[in-house]
Amino acid sequence: LTGVPREQRAFQYVLAHAIPGDPRHVLQTFDQWSYRCEHLSSVGPLKGKIVERLLCERAPRTVLELGTYCGYGTVLMAAALPPGARLYTVEPDPRHAAVAEKVIRLAGFDEETVELIVGPSEEVIPRLREQHGLLKAEFVFMDHWKRCYLRDLQLLEAHELLAEGATVLADNVVFPGAPHFLQYAKTCGKYRCKVHRASLEY
Repeated sequence: LTGVPREQRAFQYVLAHAIPGDPRHVLQTFDQWSYRCEHLSSVGPLKGKIVERLLCERAPRTVLELGTYCGYGTVLMAAALPPGARLYTVEPDPRHAAVAEKVIRLAGFDEETVELIVGPSEEVIPRLREQHGLLKAEFVFMDHWKRCYLRDLQLLEAHELLAEGATVLADNVVFPGAPHFLQYAKTCGKYRCKVHRASLEY
């Protein structure tokens, strides 16, 4: 009714209540908004623990996120990275990217740590090496359109952007579902697969 998108409303709430430079508090404030006010399709705190645990186990130096949305997952991952690591995050929607940029900087991460790239993943992935300096991704988090998961995984393979032993983590593959991606990952012989059971966010 106000004409202000829900993502912008959420950001105004975070801006008013979160402690700048404190990633944990920024995420907690997002959670408060999503539980009490309006649902946001961020990764959320429960699935966020799975992401954090895998990042801590792998300690990657280079991370690629496909689907920035409001920057929740970006902040969560950036906070869990080892010193000197770099995160590249790709968002196709310029309006969401504008919110995410402010959220990421509010949480205290500069462009040396987190680079936000605006554009469709199928256009961005082929130029990640030349234009953005990403040689190999050691950890990939997919949280964008489910129908793009398989295409983008194969694009990463074709452009040799996956480091040896890389981890690819994909959200919501069972519901709403990415059956072709799952089938490929399980049968192509390149990956060892594990499904992490979780509820939908919030």
